[in-house]
Amino acid sequence: MIRLLIADDQALVRGALSALLGLEPDIEVVAEVGRGDEVVAAAIEARADVALLDIEMPGMDGIAAAAALRSALPGCRVLIVTTFGRPGYLARAMRSGASGFVVKDTPAAQLADAVRRVAQGLRVVDPALAADSLAQGASPLTERETDVLAAARTGGSIADIAQMLHLSEGTVRNHLSSAIGKTEGRNRADAARIADENGWL
Repeated sequence: MIRLLIADDQALVRGALSALLGLEPDIEVVAEVGRGDEVVAAAIEARADVALLDIEMPGMDGIAAAAALRSALPGCRVLIVTTFGRPGYLARAMRSGASGFVVKDTPAAQLADAVRRVAQGLRVVDPALAADSLAQGASPLTERETDVLAAARTGGSIADIAQMLHLSEGTVRNHLSSAIGKTEGRNRADAARIADENGWL
């Protein structure tokens, strides 16, 4: 029996996934949470074999939750199931330790099969998303450019971003300028939007 944890901030989606996967004879839904920062504790308490994680959740996103879960409970495999099939998300999810990545419109039988395959230690990736990810390549942004651009999404001033990231204002300006050039954005807000749409932030 595969012990499954489901994490999704939308109660209706979480309930539907639980109902569908709970019908499978070899899958038991042992925990459901609506926040990313609840994943690790719930997985440990329920002794989950597989965690089905959404990306967009309050408290902690699914990619960060996957990394935290891998550190705290290495035996629990992670399958990311998301509405946002962005190539950059796939690369980040795999780097965080996820074993699989599928989109929410995956048919129920295929999703159950993905849970089984991940539980066996195999990797499962949505084929169309994998092709898009290969075609797009890796994020052009450095780690620091990514941090600065993510902080710029709040709409704060250069001074605010510098204070938030413990950098000088000149360094923030340089990283923003570089990120704008690499994303071909018109300004920092546009660059952040482009990076976000590609799953780089």
